[in-house]
Amino acid sequence: MAEIKYEIIESVGVLSQSAKEWSKELNLISWNKKEPKFDLRDWAPNHEKMGKGITLTNEELKVLRDLLNEMKL
Repeated sequence: MAEIKYEIIESVGVLSQSAKEWSKELNLISWNKKEPKFDLRDWAPNHEKMGKGITLTNEELKVLRDLLNEMKL
């Protein structure tokens, strides 16, 4: 399998951290030198390993924000 290259352009924030020090983060990431997208996933300390996650365009992130704002939490 081909190596996946990534560059964290901006760290938006940490949502949570596990007992094993992995953190769930929202970042702006360029995958394989493509246009950066927002990315939500678990990361090991120092970002040397990652878990499965999702990527969102700016428009998808705005829709998600609006959906969350409509929820009664």
